[in-house]
Amino acid sequence: MSASGSTPVLTKPAGTATGPGGPGGVGGGRVRRTLDRARTPLRGLAGLAGLVVLLEVLPHTGVVSADYLPPASDMGRALWQMLGEDAFWTALGDTLTGWGLGLAIAVVAGVVAGLVIGSVPVLRAVTASTIEFLRPIPSVALIPVAVLLYGTDLESKLLLVVYASFWQVLVQVLAGMQDVDPVAEDTARSYRMGSWGRVRYVLWPTALPYVMTGVRLAATVALVLTITAELVIGSPGLGNQLAVAQTSGAVPRVYALVLVTGLLGVAVNLVARAVERRVLHWHQSMRREGQR
Repeated sequence: MSASGSTPVLTKPAGTATGPGGPGGVGGGRVRRTLDRARTPLRGLAGLAGLVVLLEVLPHTGVVSADYLPPASDMGRALWQMLGEDAFWTALGDTLTGWGLGLAIAVVAGVVAGLVIGSVPVLRAVTASTIEFLRPIPSVALIPVAVLLYGTDLESKLLLVVYASFWQVLVQVLAGMQDVDPVAEDTARSYRMGSWGRVRYVLWPTALPYVMTGVRLAATVALVLTITAELVIGSPGLGNQLAVAQTSGAVPRVYALVLVTGLLGVAVNLVARAVERRVLHWHQSMRREGQR
């Protein structure tokens, strides 16, 4: 009570948010998150610009010979010239065809095999040692086998891509099958669900996040093996063009092709992440990521 007997009035300190849209309210938090999201790509672009400047300056300073590292401007001119060539787009199409077909085959085979093996404990126990033996074998070790079987045709490329990508998906699916909640399993049994109902409503929702992780990893591995097969075996594609440019001494073209393959890898990763967010929009991990 004040001296006059009236009730004192509490006032807010200066600068305090007065509502949901104030600096400390919900609206302020959204603004901060939006700014943080905008800063991330800007920082990435700044780093990329710094790399371009460094690549342009280094050959002129004599620190690195321009015969081995041409200026970024020469790489850009070589890239621009390639974009006007039909052979480049044909090679890009060959690479994407091998990558897409190999990835699709590996994903379907990995998911089906993972669901079947993971659903039958005896089958999982029987195949565990075989999987652990075959999985670590490097795919590049199969290059001589692929050449003997298919030469430089598309099938040789697919053999390497499918073999490398299949294990990425299979291992993730098996891990997802092991993560099934025992309470959900017991509930499915109490409701006397059939095999299809158990897979549809119990196993698949639990394994799906693992499946998408496997697909994302397999997409990157498939691209690496596609370029490797083209580079080593000579199958048509960007890797083959890279080998030809290196043999002919076209150094700026080599770096331009390396840049293309790098951009292709970034695009594959972005598409895989977008598909993962789309498919798993209901999953708590995606919700937490969206709130950052």
